[in-house]
Amino acid sequence: MQMAIRSLTRLRGGCSLAARWLCSLVVLTGVTGTASAGEPPRERSAPRWTVTAEALVLGRAGTGNQSLVSLVPGDVPWWTPVGPNTTNVAGAEVLNSNQLNQRLAAGPRIGVSYRDPSGYSVELSYFNVLGLKASRSAGPETPGQWLVMKAPGTFWQTQDYAYQAMVWRDDTRLHSLEANARLELSPRVMLLAGVRWLQLQDQLQGTLDPADLGQPMWKFNVPTRLSDAVPVPGSPVVINPPFWTSSTTNKLYGVQVGVRATLWEIDRVSVDAVLKAGVFDNHATQTAQVSMQKQIYPTYAETDAAAFVGQGGIAAKYRLSDHVALKLGYEALWLGRVALAPAQVQETATTLSSVTAAGVDCRSSTLLQGVTVGMEYSF
Repeated sequence: MQMAIRSLTRLRGGCSLAARWLCSLVVLTGVTGTASAGEPPRERSAPRWTVTAEALVLGRAGTGNQSLVSLVPGDVPWWTPVGPNTTNVAGAEVLNSNQLNQRLAAGPRIGVSYRDPSGYSVELSYFNVLGLKASRSAGPETPGQWLVMKAPGTFWQTQDYAYQAMVWRDDTRLHSLEANARLELSPRVMLLAGVRWLQLQDQLQGTLDPADLGQPMWKFNVPTRLSDAVPVPGSPVVINPPFWTSSTTNKLYGVQVGVRATLWEIDRVSVDAVLKAGVFDNHATQTAQVSMQKQIYPTYAETDAAAFVGQGGIAAKYRLSDHVALKLGYEALWLGRVALAPAQVQETATTLSSVTAAGVDCRSSTLLQGVTVGMEYSF
C-alpha cells in the first residue's frame, strides 16, 4: 500500500494522466483491501441479478483553444481594389472556443449484471447524453469595429453591417456501451476488465445575427470602412447561411480495466466507488461546410488514432428493502486524444473558390462530469 502511494507521488511530477489514473486503481484496491482485512466473509446467498436505471446530469469542460472572433478597428479599410486587406492582422481576441462552456444536460443509463456464487460476475451498461450545448456571441461594438474570424488560406469572415453580431454555437453528443467481467477479491473489492464502445460527436457553427438588410455596398465600393456598410439601394434581403460549420465524429473501440469497491457501509447505507481506465482505437472523421459569397463548399477527412478514456465515480446507496435501493452519486469521464470541432479550423484550408480538409486533429481532450440519481433492483 505505501509503495503504491509513493509511486503515485512520483508520477505527479510530470507523467501522463493515463498513468495517474492507473495508479489510482492500485491505490483504491489497496485501501479497500486493507479495510476489509479481518472481516468475516459475507454470505454467498446474495441476489444473482441486478438491474439499474439512472439519470445522468452532466456538464462538459474542454472545448479546445481556437480563436473564433477578433477585432479590427472600424476605420481600417477592409475591402481594397485587390480584395480583402489581409495585411491587417486581426487584433484583440474577444472570443475563444475555450469560453464555450456547455450547460448541463441529462441522459439515461441502464445496466444489468449477473453474479455467480463463485465470485465471478458479468455486467452490461449503456448511457447517452445528447443535449450538451453552448452559445456565445461577439459584437456589435460601439464604436463600430470589424468582427473577424480567420481560417488558413484566404478565408476572412466579417460582419456585413455594424449592427450584426457574430454567434458561435457548439453541440456535443455522447454514447457509451460496455461489457465487463468481474472478480471478487474480497467482500469489499471487485476487479473488472472488459470491452467498450464510445461515440463522441461535436459540432461548431458560426453565423451572423440578425440577417442582412440587403446586399452590402461595402463589397462593391472600394476602399471602404465599417461606417460605409450600407445596403445597395433596392437589393433584396439576403438569407445568410452559417459561414462556418465543423463537425467531428469519434468512434472509439477498446479495452478497459478497473476496480469497484465499497468504501463504507453501515446498516442500510453504503458508499461505493469505481475507477476505470482503457486504451482505445479512435476512428475520427471531420466534415466542414464553409460559406464563401453565400455558396457552400464542403470537405471531409478521416483518420485512425490511439485514444485514452478514464472514468471515476462515487455513489451513496440506501436500501429500501432487500431488493430495492436508491442511488445518488458523482461521475466523471475523461476522453483524451479525440477530435473536437474547434481544432479542425486549422485543419481546413481555403482558397477563393475551394475548401480542403488537410486532415483530422485528434489531439484534444474533454471532461464530462456531474451527478447521477437512480434506482437498483436485485433478485
